Amino acid sequence: MQYWLLKTEPEEYGWDDQVKKRIGGWDGVRNTRAAAYLKRMEKGDLCFFYHTGKQKAVVGIVRVHKEAYPDKSDPTGKFVMVDVETVEPFKTPVSLAQVKADPRFSEMQLVRIARLSVQKVEPEQWEAIRKMGGMS
Repeated sequence: MQYWLLKTEPEEYGWDDQVKKRIGGWDGVRNTRAAAYLKRMEKGDLCFFYHTGKQKAVVGIVRVHKEAYPDKSDPTGKFVMVDVETVEPFKTPVSLAQVKADPRFSEMQLVRIARLSVQKVEPEQWEAIRKMGGMS
């Protein structure tokens, strides 16, 4: 089991959109490092669903439903996408400010490489953020 963080602009595709779809394609990733992470995802891996923009917070959890396949929004055929399925919302969103203020996350990619749209999350970071979000 691997853990990830997926960032999205809630005005373009937010948590409510994901819940309505239940299974949605995670496409449009054009950063090569982020795309490499998509290629490493395996069916069943869990991901934090993170709203960028004004909210800047982890708002829920999704699961990888379908592993990497060609991104249909990429005319070059170079990039991939994955499908993710809704798991559950956070009881309390966990803000970027909370993560940055906590020394346990000083090495987390969300703190160090904030602009990366797909990020690896270490198991201990995953558990700590879940607890901060009110998840058991």
